[in-house]
Amino acid sequence: MFYRLLPVSHVLGGMLMFFSLTYLMPIVSALVFDDGTLITFVDAMLVSFAIGFILWFGTRRHKRELKPRDGFLLVTLAWFLMASIATLPLLLLIDDLSFTDAFFETMSGLTTTGATVLSGLERLPPSLNLWRHELNWLGGMGIIVLAVAILPLLGVGGMQLYKAETTGVMKDSKLTARIADTAKALWLVYFGITVACILALRIVGMNWLDAICHAFAALSLGGFSTYDASVGHFDSPAIEAVLIFFMMLAGINFATHFVAWRGRSLRAYWLDTEAKAFVALVASSTLVCTLYLVIHDTYPDFPTSLRHVAFNLVSIATDSGFVSQDYDKWPIFVPLWMLLLSCMSVSSGSTGGGIKMIRTLILAQQGLIELKRLIHPHLAASLRVGDAVIPQQIAGAVLGFIFLYILAVGELTFFLVASGLDFTSSITAIVACINNAGPGLNVVGPAQNYGSLTDFQTWVCTFAMLLGRLEVLSVLVLFTPAFWRR
Repeated sequence: MFYRLLPVSHVLGGMLMFFSLTYLMPIVSALVFDDGTLITFVDAMLVSFAIGFILWFGTRRHKRELKPRDGFLLVTLAWFLMASIATLPLLLLIDDLSFTDAFFETMSGLTTTGATVLSGLERLPPSLNLWRHELNWLGGMGIIVLAVAILPLLGVGGMQLYKAETTGVMKDSKLTARIADTAKALWLVYFGITVACILALRIVGMNWLDAICHAFAALSLGGFSTYDASVGHFDSPAIEAVLIFFMMLAGINFATHFVAWRGRSLRAYWLDTEAKAFVALVASSTLVCTLYLVIHDTYPDFPTSLRHVAFNLVSIATDSGFVSQDYDKWPIFVPLWMLLLSCMSVSSGSTGGGIKMIRTLILAQQGLIELKRLIHPHLAASLRVGDAVIPQQIAGAVLGFIFLYILAVGELTFFLVASGLDFTSSITAIVACINNAGPGLNVVGPAQNYGSLTDFQTWVCTFAMLLGRLEVLSVLVLFTPAFWRR
């Protein structure tokens, strides 16, 4: 085991030293707002750098090019260790906050889940709120991809990290010749759209702090807010419309955004089968759910129903987690359908979670082929998504992934039920956490948070968040004996 951990620890130390730089944003914020948090964030920055330096320096003799399997170990350990170190400001600034709850909060931020155990968010120091949202933003595209793009001096093969960190089934496709250039290109697009979102939210009425925080959460599909009532605090159709637009953008493959920007054409979106299916599914679901609420007289008229369904459905379907209404009180069909959408809607290469639309399309096409073969046993049909022919190897990988995904949801749900949590809260909490969507129903519903869970239940949900963010296989492979053999 140690022969594999030592070179990974060397790279991990370098990444933690880089991660310490992320404290600069809340440090600047502490100076601007003079909110009494400056020393706390400086101390946290120094601790992060010191731990990273000790790891890096102590294992420098074991530096080597990482093998493909090392990437999975590094990604998982990095997420765990960064979330652990990121708890320092929370533990130092929030009274009576346990490490379990602080770790849940930071893991929720870095995995862009958006679930929270904190109450009184509007009373937190501005710099601490900004820190929470920065974790969302960094986790959105992946802090490891950022490190590979900016710190090639780490001396590792970037492709191993990129393939372990990025989402979806088409991980081998590149936008540029070099992986570092690819990562830089994706971050450039990510940064540019984030700035546009900040400006749009400022124009429609948010102050600068709220605009920055909610833009970070929207583009990362992280769903953190500076208010307990989330976006419902603003009660603004204009703010909701802006967030809907940018959440939908974040739910599309960022490679498509890059191609559209590089070609100065919207044709890239039309050619993206996954993006078209995503938009069509969300749009049609919004209409159906709106009509359902109208039929059940949930709101007084169609426009009001459309406004609230559109925002909350897009938020959950894209795995963002913003809320504007307590949809736990809606007819149960609508919130359950929203959670189902969170499992499969967003594109691969987006900042969302779940199975992803490409896998949904592949599985649907495979199902149709099998139905046809019942009628025509000797049918020779190729599996296609759009104009692309999907190799059987990828189709098999999709089936394996979905099986493990469903198995993980079932097993973790039983853990929560066995611990005393009711079934609806248990299964929706796991679905929301493994999809990185945020709120579930009942005890963990949109008007509540995860603060009422026991420590055991909190750790189960925390593991579900990590499992979902790294797409199940990247974590579970570490538990196989073959992974540790020489």
